[in-house]
Amino acid sequence: MTPRKRSSSLKLTTMLAGATALTLSGCDEPAGQASWDPNKGEQVEAFSYKTLEECKAANEVSDAQCDTSYAAAQKDDAKDAPRFEARASCEEVYGAGNCVPRSYNNGGNFFTPLLAGFVIGRMLDGGGYRGTGLYRQDDRYGGGYYSTWGGRLGRDYSTGRTVISRESIDPPDAIRNAPPKVQTRTSVVSRGGFGGGRSYAHSGSYKGGFGG
Repeated sequence: MTPRKRSSSLKLTTMLAGATALTLSGCDEPAGQASWDPNKGEQVEAFSYKTLEECKAANEVSDAQCDTSYAAAQKDDAKDAPRFEARASCEEVYGAGNCVPRSYNNGGNFFTPLLAGFVIGRMLDGGGYRGTGLYRQDDRYGGGYYSTWGGRLGRDYSTGRTVISRESIDPPDAIRNAPPKVQTRTSVVSRGGFGGGRSYAHSGSYKGGFGG
């Protein structure tokens, strides 16, 4: 039997966020989007990596699944990464030097955080695996890693496993198909930092500290 390789998953240090959920809603947002919280619902086991090569070396999922999930992360990042009107607002949330400009098809720019890695969730009930991108928030906003859809990586202390909400990897169609929103300086302050890609609540319900 081939010895299992030691995991080289991301050593992601998370911190406890504020316990109060901030409902991110607006008068022009459909009710379903305004109330959607990517950190609620079913939790699934998650594997996180900085690079495709790291995923394959860890031997936690198949090489083919690494390829599929990495491609999904790249696709989600291109279409649905958190968007900001100004570089300064983006860097306030994700740290200096961690945001890049992107262009609209019809002209004009916006800014998104750099992709820090990708996460693969093991879906329950024979649902296979799903992958999406990861972004790291600056420590001023509690640190931690979040999926493209806003779900925060955490730890299930009863099992020692890294977990993430299922919907933050495989969101409802109403969320996935909603037009991206661009955060301004005002929205960054009022929303406690996270957001930009979609409308959702930011809950600090997860205990952090996984990795090691």
